[in-house]
Amino acid sequence: MVLGYPLTPQQVLFWVGLIFCLTPWSSPPVALGLGLSVTLLIGNPFATQTHKYTSKLLQYSVVGLGFGIDASTAAQAGRQGFAFTVATILGTLVLGYGMGRWLGIERKTAHLISCGTAICGGSAIAAVGPVIQAEKSQFSVALGTVFVLNSVALLVFPALGHALQMTQYQFGLWCAIAIHDTSSVVGAASHYGDQALQVATTVKLSRALWIIPVALGTAFLFKTPGTKVKLPYFILGFIGAMLLTTYVPALRGAGAIAAQIAKVGLTLTLFLIGAGLSMEVVRKVGIRPFGLGVLLWLVISATSLWVILHTVA
Repeated sequence: MVLGYPLTPQQVLFWVGLIFCLTPWSSPPVALGLGLSVTLLIGNPFATQTHKYTSKLLQYSVVGLGFGIDASTAAQAGRQGFAFTVATILGTLVLGYGMGRWLGIERKTAHLISCGTAICGGSAIAAVGPVIQAEKSQFSVALGTVFVLNSVALLVFPALGHALQMTQYQFGLWCAIAIHDTSSVVGAASHYGDQALQVATTVKLSRALWIIPVALGTAFLFKTPGTKVKLPYFILGFIGAMLLTTYVPALRGAGAIAAQIAKVGLTLTLFLIGAGLSMEVVRKVGIRPFGLGVLLWLVISATSLWVILHTVA
């Protein structure tokens, strides 16, 4: 019973999984896998609440992670990642357009999947969708495609990184470029190591700022009048937290605690994300849009991996 209301067996199991994610035995991949297991075996008894709170918890966690990152380290990572960011975003959007036409996918759906792959997954799709006046079904297909591939990446990338003996810096950079959503990027990088986490978070959030020019460019290409683009304000919170910790030494102790709490918040976020993936979501995607998402993801992952292994120490 919670707040005087009786719980069903499904709700009890959901809460058990959520509470387990607060323990030292959990990790981002474990939390995601646990969330997936819960929803596939018993369904998500809190589907509405899960969708409502996942985005906010992720944003607060990202801001908290800023307290654990040194500004000079972040600046260095951002400078080195800038060239990768420009090349991969433009390349993915152009490739997505060509592949979408080749596969016969509706233009708006193909563009949403391409933006989600190029920039930052669901956040980019949510920002660009209104600009092209996308329908609910087009949103669902694009989000479902990115959602499934995010889950795969979070589980597979750390193992590949270790197999290839990638350095912390290399792996963090690769995660930021090749994994869609910020949550999965940070989850995979934190599982790999602290330096990988710092690099991945900084580069990924700098990529997220490209939502603005891409959305404006989209409005021009799709000839959408009266376009309004939302600024991802939580990125400013991340930068502010990072600057405070770096330049106000008295706050570093509290900042370290805040960063640890943020990591726990991220783990909870990934449990909620896993719990939000159902067979219904998978069925809505369709073969050709999912094929586009997979092809784009494989190309950007393999290309960026090759470049990073041969150019980044």
